[in-house]
Amino acid sequence: MSDKKALFEEVANAIIEKLEKGTSPWQKPWSDKQGTAFNLPYNPTTGNNYKGMNSVWLMLQDREDPRWLTFKQAQANGWQVNKGEKAKTINFIKLQDVKTMRDDKGKPVLDDNGKPRKVIVNLRNPIITTAWVFNAEQISGIPPLSQVLDDSKREQKWSNVERAEFIAEASKAKIIHGGNQAYYSPGTDHVQMPNKDQFNSASAYYGTLLHELGHWTGDKSRLDRDMSGRFGSVQYAKEELIAEIASYMVRGQIGLEKGLDQTAAYAKSWIQVLKNDPYEIFRASASAQKINDYLLDFELKRDLKEEAKTNVEKPVKGADFIKGESIPYKDETYQILEVLPRKVLQVKIEESSSLLKVTAKDGLYQSLLKAKSDSLDLKNGEAVKPLKPALHDNNLQLTPNFKR
Repeated sequence: MSDKKALFEEVANAIIEKLEKGTSPWQKPWSDKQGTAFNLPYNPTTGNNYKGMNSVWLMLQDREDPRWLTFKQAQANGWQVNKGEKAKTINFIKLQDVKTMRDDKGKPVLDDNGKPRKVIVNLRNPIITTAWVFNAEQISGIPPLSQVLDDSKREQKWSNVERAEFIAEASKAKIIHGGNQAYYSPGTDHVQMPNKDQFNSASAYYGTLLHELGHWTGDKSRLDRDMSGRFGSVQYAKEELIAEIASYMVRGQIGLEKGLDQTAAYAKSWIQVLKNDPYEIFRASASAQKINDYLLDFELKRDLKEEAKTNVEKPVKGADFIKGESIPYKDETYQILEVLPRKVLQVKIEESSSLLKVTAKDGLYQSLLKAKSDSLDLKNGEAVKPLKPALHDNNLQLTPNFKR
């Protein structure tokens, strides 16, 4: 039997170690030697952020460069992994698969474009695949991070604070200002915040607000987590863990500096939770990813509307993709929601409901094009209706008035 720990145990142990040293696992200085804003770990060949526990795990490596990729991806771009460097393991868990819909006679059911319709089926046993990734600091020939971030900054239409403010407004959450506490109350379904001028910076204010909006998503009308526990309980600590990871993810997405760091207030309870059940870090990260996607969906919907206005009545000529088609790629299924001019796609990852904007410059665009050309021939297997991903773990108990 191998002594190698499962990835969730490694992640849990790394977090416990930092907490026991009095260090916040998900609060970084964000004023590194390159003078850049914080970014989530992402793959520079696809342009996609790593998700869930993988994002937390790679962030815990304390690298200043957020870019991570496989040996083959580096090689394909003419970059070289430095001799002697060691990769980090990440996991992808596949809970569903895509199959061709078939009629009573076993023949494929075709869509309006004559293509076989696809449906999602649950897997009895989840499939765990492993990948090994290197950080850009371990690779020679890759463009410097400063150049990449300069290009990204020129393309960004809104500042990080503007993006945070838009998310707060678009959520239509009831936000009340006053007093000296920041918390979410499930009973009244409102977020309580101190006045803005009580914070040292706009980033501190919005970082704190995003944490409380993370709790706000737990209402049954939204992501439906159990919010009935009481302050000081184990369940309360679990919900705080979820919201803190979610805040890290959202802030990393929009380049916002940290809010108020109260890790010390929960360190002891988080250590106990993870020691009792290391798998809790996987559950918490998965729930946090759902919060991240839920909040950032407000931005994506705005971008879709603006793109639609800009390109109204402009036909898309020579498009590589067809609106409505689903493309299995690796362990996920990408549904094409919109095909816009200049080879811009609005894409939904069906398994996680994540929404993406993909351009021809992105490696993912070419990867999907290749996956599309490789005809998927899934035979047999009973077709079922598309399944909605689970939004919460029924064994996870959470709690009220979640203070920052």
